[in-house]
Amino acid sequence: MSYTVFIPTAGTGSRLGGLTKYLNKSLVSIENKPTLARIMDMFPDDTDYVIALGYKGELVREFISLAYPEKNIKLVDVFPYEGQGSGLSYTISCCKEYLQKPFVFCSCDTLVTGEIPGPDTNWMGWDERDNKEQYRTISIHAELGLVKSIDEKGYDNSENAKPYIGLAGIHDYETFWKAMDMCDDIKLLQGESVGLRKLVEEKNVHCHKFTWFDTGVTVELEATRQRFHMEGGPNILEKANEAIWFLKDKVIKFSDDKNFIRDRVERSKLLSGFVPPITGHTDHMYAYGYVQGKIMSDCVSLPLFRQLLNSSKGFWREAALNSQEKERFYNSCMKFYKDKTFDRVKLFFETSGKQDCATVINHVWYPPVKDMLRQVDWNYMASGLPGQFHGDFHFENILYNDSEGNFEFLDWRQNFGESLSIGDIYYDLAKLLHGLIMCHELVAKEEYHINWNENEIIYDFNRKQLLVQCENYYYSWLAKNKYDVVKVKMLTAIIFLNIAALHHYPYSLILMSLGKEMLYKLLEENA
Repeated sequence: MSYTVFIPTAGTGSRLGGLTKYLNKSLVSIENKPTLARIMDMFPDDTDYVIALGYKGELVREFISLAYPEKNIKLVDVFPYEGQGSGLSYTISCCKEYLQKPFVFCSCDTLVTGEIPGPDTNWMGWDERDNKEQYRTISIHAELGLVKSIDEKGYDNSENAKPYIGLAGIHDYETFWKAMDMCDDIKLLQGESVGLRKLVEEKNVHCHKFTWFDTGVTVELEATRQRFHMEGGPNILEKANEAIWFLKDKVIKFSDDKNFIRDRVERSKLLSGFVPPITGHTDHMYAYGYVQGKIMSDCVSLPLFRQLLNSSKGFWREAALNSQEKERFYNSCMKFYKDKTFDRVKLFFETSGKQDCATVINHVWYPPVKDMLRQVDWNYMASGLPGQFHGDFHFENILYNDSEGNFEFLDWRQNFGESLSIGDIYYDLAKLLHGLIMCHELVAKEEYHINWNENEIIYDFNRKQLLVQCENYYYSWLAKNKYDVVKVKMLTAIIFLNIAALHHYPYSLILMSLGKEMLYKLLEENA
């Protein structure tokens, strides 16, 4: 029998810090899946939902429209969702008309394992915690299995007090709403516990023990991510303003940049036959069907790498440009390589707290990055090879279907400069090399270390021997196919310098150090 689950997502998620700068906390990723999707996975497929929207509510709405178009979900806008007059009690009251029936309350930062009862009775969920003073607690009548009282944080730290986990069944909804209707300013932040206390006073409220994961605080979120980690899953390096989510039968890409999404959708049409077709899109997201196959990083071998390179020759179709188009392409390359690199390097040093100065890296002296960038022949770098391009061409974005013997490309770049159709093929060649050098799987496992003290850096990172073999073969393949190997290596060093500002600490320090080391050696070798 189906029932209704109420999930409030209106809050700002301030306890998660920067993770909610671009996303509602219910969309923060746990192993490449939003928390909200994992919550909905806890309930039967025929469950109905009422979801309260507030902070970045448009993103929750967009996600729901792409992920669950077939489900019965009522979305309710809450205003104000912060400041005077706001609070969880107010958020709940905004949804009252849609919850005039038994329902389950589930906080948007609560995940549990185990079977969840329906609202056939009144019940509250609990779990053990050492730091129970940080949580609202329930006092349990052990023999009867009933809740005796609900107490605010720090009120009762006795052995009998158990942390309440933000998951409850509300059968006697009329009694619940009677109490909620009488909320004053003090009770505004107490949320569903106001109505649950009334149920405890007048009705029986059962208690249910769960294994609970609190995704609303950073420390527990990290523990939750480790708990849900799956070996062999996609190795996605997080960016604050982007995400890729894998659901049962579809993939959803998020970006806070509307132009990014718009151009990605348009480029998918231009790359038809090489990338999966878009099945739906919104301002900040697009979806496509789950593609069968293995990520190249999980199945790579030297023969398969050779097959990929030879197959990709048909993808990297060179374009014949007229004089005006050549000038535009050159200018795009100059902005994409030179201007962006100077901007990104500046951003890295502004945000990392490090100084761009002469440094000793792994016992070898190197000049400041800005001095090296001035030595680069940017005219040489901007004289690219125009044609069809992917834009983020590395093993984590390439699927191999063994049964069909073909490749499919994922997470393509949205543009190259201002062009959706023409980019520099050398950029794809360099992106592939950067992935051979820096294995995303090992980065995700944090198999690297760095010690950066003022003007001395000691760093190292693990590599797979197979990828080293692929790298060595790649250089011979590039030369055989008349590509400029030096340019590919130079662009790869520039890519490491570029992406350092975009990735998390301390991985960002590794990228900057590696890029600096590579660039200097190439400049010296080709002076």
